Amino acid sequence: MHSQSSQQPPIGVAIAGLGFGEAVHLPALQANPGLKPVALWHPRQERLDQACMSHGLKGFTEWDAVLSDPAVDAVIVTTPPAPRHDLARRALEAGKHLLLEKPVALHADQVADLQRLAVQKRLSVAVDFEYRAVPLFMQAARLLQAGAIGTPWLVKYDWLMSSRANAQRPWSWYSDAAQGGGVIGALGTHAFDTLHWLIGPSTDLRALHHTAIGQRPTPSGEMRSVDAEDVALIQAQLQAPDGQTMVPAQISLASVARNGRGCWIEVYGSEGSLTLGSDNQKDYVHGFSLCLSKDGDSPRVIQPDADLNFPTTWSDGRIAPVARLQGWWADSIRTGRPMVPGLSEGLLSQTACDQSQASHRSWCH
Repeated sequence: MHSQSSQQPPIGVAIAGLGFGEAVHLPALQANPGLKPVALWHPRQERLDQACMSHGLKGFTEWDAVLSDPAVDAVIVTTPPAPRHDLARRALEAGKHLLLEKPVALHADQVADLQRLAVQKRLSVAVDFEYRAVPLFMQAARLLQAGAIGTPWLVKYDWLMSSRANAQRPWSWYSDAAQGGGVIGALGTHAFDTLHWLIGPSTDLRALHHTAIGQRPTPSGEMRSVDAEDVALIQAQLQAPDGQTMVPAQISLASVARNGRGCWIEVYGSEGSLTLGSDNQKDYVHGFSLCLSKDGDSPRVIQPDADLNFPTTWSDGRIAPVARLQGWWADSIRTGRPMVPGLSEGLLSQTACDQSQASHRSWCH
């Protein structure tokens, strides 16, 4: 990317949404020589003005104004899930490349709609499954692909967080299933993509969801009902790369696990096991460890290969993998090569999310 970007002007990028977009995507963009932040979008003028003043960027509250700006070649959409499909579709129609936060949309058919349009327009669309850009996750993928534990026999994925265990945390879109709230959209999208990448596509998925905290306070002090799940227990089969072997997987997700164990992936195979995990609930890079256990040998702690390490790190561990993924996106835009992870991966993940919701509904009714 560096050699290309030195010969061509950087790709002008607008960021839509100022939570994760401002805290993570913006500093990541500033570290990418092939990309350049040129504008910010937010529907609230006051919030927008504050960010534009802080970063010296122009701002828009009208989406069409962003899309008609000739300095904007590409857009990163980091809004809450509900408006993403409409914003992304309009951006593609305007000829803009996209980087989308997950979940890409509320339902798989919306993701498929974006995929058809992106192919038709020949535009590069990235999906921010940033665990694919974390060194130890990449090392785990490399080991599994090399057959380090033989044939996978069982996968266990626990992601037990306490981020919403405080019942006084205010009601927000996250509390509303219709707006894409809940632990499936927040954690399940990543979990499914990680398993699809490390092992293979999921099938025969069955799920039980639960809402532990059924009400949350509004800013006015009234209590409002929560219908988005904060616990999900899922069983699935994963199709191994040979296309024949089916690997059973057990996935436990929670955002209300007080003193939860964090994120742990265990893969047990015919010749050993691989454990990747961290109890650090604040940062998904700092704190991860990878351990390989071969049959009959003591467990061995694995470090990432040198080529997988980040060239730059930040105190906020989220920025480095996002910067790496943005770099892959810039390469895809420059070369026309398919973006991975992109809408194909987003569609697989969202399909699994939809199946999880459907399975829970059939279980309960």
